[in-house]
Parts: sequence; structure tokens; C-alpha cells
Amino acid sequence: MPPVLLAPSDWVTRWAESLPAGSRVLDLACGSGRHVRWLAERGARVTGVDRDAAATGPLRACAEIIVADIETGPWPLEGRLFDAVIVTNYLWRPLLPRIVASVGPGGVLVYETFARGQEALGRPARPEFLLEPGELLRAATGLHVLAYEDGLLEPPRRRVQRLCAWRGDPARIDALPLLGPAAVPAAQPGDRRCP
Repeated sequence: MPPVLLAPSDWVTRWAESLPAGSRVLDLACGSGRHVRWLAERGARVTGVDRDAAATGPLRACAEIIVADIETGPWPLEGRLFDAVIVTNYLWRPLLPRIVASVGPGGVLVYETFARGQEALGRPARPEFLLEPGELLRAATGLHVLAYEDGLLEPPRRRVQRLCAWRGDPARIDALPLLGPAAVPAAQPGDRRCP
């Protein structure tokens, strides 16, 4: 039986739906690729990174896949910059500066993960996997924060922090093409298809 594919995060779709075709996008800790697939279908050039070779194998049809343990091994993206960096349901604090540094000029960071308070609702419950109050905002220092949320989401009921931040001059916010679906026409589907 084929695996059940989760829908992309509404936070990711909100902030990445207007990426121009050909945008270089990093999906860090991409897992089985719910965002890789969604982005590739819209014409993005996606790089997915995860340590699970079996989960990411099918994604090679539509994305560059890097199998790496980013928590214990070397950073596999040294010197590479992206138009968008997507991170969901993943936190490894030592990597936060590298993640932010991977956002290229004019690029965005779209991040959503669990926060303190989640331990009362279920997994993850360990503090090392839960953001402290305001921690995601502090991690995005040097980027212009476009949107930030800290609260409960449903379904399923969970406690998260979510952020979209832009590497650009706040005085030039008119240059930002990612303010919603009307700002830039949606990218056309790409040639590559994910299974």
C-alpha cells in the first residue's frame, strides 16, 4: 500500500505560493517530501535534505535530494544560497545560524515548528525539540520579519511558532514578490513530477 501523503502546511503554502518559476528552494529535514512535491509542481528547483534515504528516494524524480545527517555530520550546503528556505516540524538549535545564512539576497525563510506548551498536548514533549517564547524571532536576526505567529493550531491540536522573514532592505518592501497570491502570478508547473 502506498504511503499516505500529508498536505503541505498552510503556512508554507501561504508564503511560498507566489514564488516565481525556477526559484531555488531548500526544504530542510524534508522527510517524505510533502513540501518538495508541492513546490516542484509549481516550477521551483527544490533541494531536499534529510537523513532518511528510503523516505526521500522517490523525490529524486523531481528534486535534488541530499541524504545527510545534518545534526552530526558536516553541513552539506556550504556556500549555497536559496530564494526560499522551508523548515517545518524540525528544530536543531546549532543549525539555526546556518539555516538563516542559507537565505539568499531577496530570499525568504519560512519556518514552522513546535513550541513550549506542546508538552502538555503530546509529542514532541522534550524541551530540546520545543522553541522557547520568542526564540524563532531571535533566530531570524538580520532578516526582516514579514509575519510571526505563536499559538495553538488545530487539527491536530498543537502549539507552534511560525515565521516568514525576508532578506532584503525593509525600505524596499515594494521589491518583495511574496506578499500573497495577487503579488506575482503563480509559477507554472515544472517538467519534473514527483511520484
